[in-house]
Amino acid sequence: MDREAQFIGQSGPFLDAVERASRAAALNRPVLVIGERGTGKELVAERLHRLSPRWAGPLVTMNCAALPETLIEAELFGHEAGAFTGATKARQGRFEEADGGTLFLDELATLSQGAQERLLRAVEYGEVNRIGSSRPIRVDVRIVAATNEHLPALVDKGRFRPDLLDRLCFEVITLPPLRAREGDIPVLADHFARRMAAELGWPRWPGFGKLAAEQLDTYDWPGNVRELRNVVERAVYRWDETDKPVGEIQFDPFASPYRMTAQRPMEEEAPASAAALPAPASVQSNQDCDDLRAACHNYERQLLEAALARCRFNQRALAVALKLTYDQLRHALRRHDLLEKTAG
Repeated sequence: MDREAQFIGQSGPFLDAVERASRAAALNRPVLVIGERGTGKELVAERLHRLSPRWAGPLVTMNCAALPETLIEAELFGHEAGAFTGATKARQGRFEEADGGTLFLDELATLSQGAQERLLRAVEYGEVNRIGSSRPIRVDVRIVAATNEHLPALVDKGRFRPDLLDRLCFEVITLPPLRAREGDIPVLADHFARRMAAELGWPRWPGFGKLAAEQLDTYDWPGNVRELRNVVERAVYRWDETDKPVGEIQFDPFASPYRMTAQRPMEEEAPASAAALPAPASVQSNQDCDDLRAACHNYERQLLEAALARCRFNQRALAVALKLTYDQLRHALRRHDLLEKTAG
């Protein structure tokens, strides 16, 4: 885990999730942490451990998606020498390593059915069997598991065991995405920027320019806090005028006029932003077609309104879809009194 990371935020949804984790920490019960990528699931797991009576014990982490299916069970439960090809000596699994502490299982939904069955027994009876051994080993482990999947839906599809879900969902903490944490983006951006400026040896942190701050606050942040940190640190690192506010933000580090594009069959080729744009509407028959300026004005407004809805009122996504610069988009929205619809 990133030991430099910490809980930063002041919004209601964020503080509610932190408080819920703090209350659950004292109980020796499993906890599920649900959230999109980059929302801080590992931080919650660490908080659950550090505030629990097990704080002096080990906190062992395993990413269930990082290993092939054939190795997950051996990694979780250990194996005896000769249990399979390459097993030259006995090895403890993560359950044994976490004895007396907490085992954090990230990407829980990727576990195979066989691993789920063995995990169920470990949770229910506090026993594990190394692969190649018939002798059970007693373990005292608290399970904290995380996923970005909706587990009840996976149960309905037959991809996750309902009895395992029943035993793991004593408490479910759902972390809010960054776009739902009103007021937290400027706080987080300032924190990451100050830390990066100090790392680069800047004499002081000059802050963000007005446009840059607005771009940060209105972006949708699909990668949440992790993406925000990368964007902010990259902006500070690339800014050369250390005595002036940072004025340039690049959300896509791969953006380049020379970027390679994937080759597609001719029949599949289409403009990248076509899906984001509304279909052109014909001019209404009762419209005064003699007034070309008014007709163009009305059509432009219809186009903007439809594109706004498609882009979920996100200004940056709308500018990309309409192939406008951010300033051009703002002027167009202001011209049609649509700017307020994109606020917040």
